[in-house]
Amino acid sequence: MNTGAFVPFFTFPDDAVWNDARSAVEFTVEVGEYKGRVVVARRVFQALLPVPPLPERCLEAFHLDRIRFERAAARKIERRELTDDGNVELSLKDLGGAQG
Repeated sequence: MNTGAFVPFFTFPDDAVWNDARSAVEFTVEVGEYKGRVVVARRVFQALLPVPPLPERCLEAFHLDRIRFERAAARKIERRELTDDGNVELSLKDLGGAQG
């Protein structure tokens, strides 16, 4: 049954990087005409990782669980929970808490 609901198509280019100035992993998200950056601060990884959140470990953790981060970003965009500059910041709560 077609409800007529529009399901947005999100694109996440493979461009995750460590941003020293923000002390965070950043990656791009695109949906329709929107293009923004998703920011995941080191403190989020500190709660997710059993080891110190060094930049390379944060990037590795992102890549190992990339779908989780992408889904969290998509949910925030769908709810229009953007920062003042139109980007997305993910918290531990957005990711569903610590992995277990």
